Amino acid sequence: MSKTIVVIDDSESIRELVGLTLESAGYSVEKGIDGKDALRLFDNREVNLVITDLNMPHIDGIALIREIRKMEAYSMVPILVLTTESQAAKKEEAKAAGATGWIVKPFVAEKLLAVVQKVIR
Repeated sequence: MSKTIVVIDDSESIRELVGLTLESAGYSVEKGIDGKDALRLFDNREVNLVITDLNMPHIDGIALIREIRKMEAYSMVPILVLTTESQAAKKEEAKAAGATGWIVKPFVAEKLLAVVQKVIR
């Protein structure tokens, strides 16, 4: 059975690009358009990895990470932040919220897949 990755980004083109990259490597992908929309995907279904943007409307990436970490079923699921942000303070805030790793946009497909393979369970 393929591993399921939830991808959350308010940019449709990024969601599609990340989704295609992951699906071409054999992963199953669920997508959310922002943090609020993504929360519907955490309904006790199996999720092996979360990749989220940081700056999104309604619920941003940091708040989303905090919400996911509150859910017992998902408290140990790796969460990667995929964003244009690169400030150390933002990285620390994401890490404190429970993020596992950080990838800066634009991403290289091979590097994204290498990080995914490293953290996915």
